[in-house]
Amino acid sequence: MRKLLFRVLDFFRKGDMVLLLLCLATTGFGVVIVASTTNSYGSTRYVVIQLAAALLGVALYAMFSSIDLDTFSEHRRALVAFNIMLLLMLIPFGTDNGTGNRSWLRFPLMPIDIQPAEICKITFILIMASVMASHQNRISSIPSVLHMVAHLGLLVGLNMVLSRDAGVSLIFVFIFIGMAFAGGVGLGWFGLGAGLIAAAAPVVWTKFMDPYQRNRILVLIDPSIDPQGINERYHTRQSLQSLTGGGLTGQGLFHGRRTQTDALFAKHTDYIFSSIGEELGFVGCLAVLVLLLAIIGRCIYVGVRTPDYMRRLVCFGAAAALIFQVCSNVGMCVGVTPVIGLTLPFISYGGSSLVSLFAMLGLVSGAYARPTSVAHEIYIQPPR
Repeated sequence: MRKLLFRVLDFFRKGDMVLLLLCLATTGFGVVIVASTTNSYGSTRYVVIQLAAALLGVALYAMFSSIDLDTFSEHRRALVAFNIMLLLMLIPFGTDNGTGNRSWLRFPLMPIDIQPAEICKITFILIMASVMASHQNRISSIPSVLHMVAHLGLLVGLNMVLSRDAGVSLIFVFIFIGMAFAGGVGLGWFGLGAGLIAAAAPVVWTKFMDPYQRNRILVLIDPSIDPQGINERYHTRQSLQSLTGGGLTGQGLFHGRRTQTDALFAKHTDYIFSSIGEELGFVGCLAVLVLLLAIIGRCIYVGVRTPDYMRRLVCFGAAAALIFQVCSNVGMCVGVTPVIGLTLPFISYGGSSLVSLFAMLGLVSGAYARPTSVAHEIYIQPPR
């Protein structure tokens, strides 16, 4: 009991309270929006689940903040095995929740579904930070880069085969790119990667992408596709009508014409930003973006001030995940990026997403609390 009390006091004394307050403020805003967007359903279930997820998330934030990141690094293989087993559970327990992507785990007697890829985001950041720290002195060497790419390929490959969720797979890729850039990988490798992607693009386009996936991209550049907005452009058209329908200050919470009549698809998840635009207007959208940018900025700030290589990479990995998800979701709502089904962090409804976000940022808080490690030399491979 005394040890537990000491850990709690240590968290409040050393943890990043600024980051936690920003997360709580953004989550509180999101709960209010979820309450408004689900008002027409006549149930408080969504709000209750979101609040419960927030409480669990804060507990995990404190727990992850109190654990030394070197502890995770020492068990890197266990984290890899955990990711594999978690994704393999999609085979017997996977469900698509009506999205077409088998991305959720549904267990008997459990009231909610779990999205394993959200959990894998956290472990992937830890794995990548540990791998890169072990190659720190030769980070741009061929063995180092191949080691990093192998971990990315394993996770993305498994996720695509088992769930076919390209949106979440792209988050892993963006985390990889952000951490590799921040970790000092030579720019030549990025050029080579871009060239390989360009060479593989025609094969992926014709052999591995379904027609609806190709149309989601083509519709952004080809005005001849669905000009009436009744097929491929339908959801984007509905989203833009809601987003622009609120003007400067919006139509008011619980009073959005399209939101409250269910005319807007996925109004509490993927298109919640459009609901905010309708009910709270430009001011509400700006407030959300400021809060999210403040969280991202705090992650980058903690990373910049952290002298330890591995801890710095964890902070930049978390920031990269948030940047991609925010840009993807907002871009989808305004019609400038493909529809890939990513939610808006801390705002959209989703228990597993909210819990994993708090846990991920708990790692950043841990780096803030313990910016250096006396065992740092253990994780650096000496020059050969």
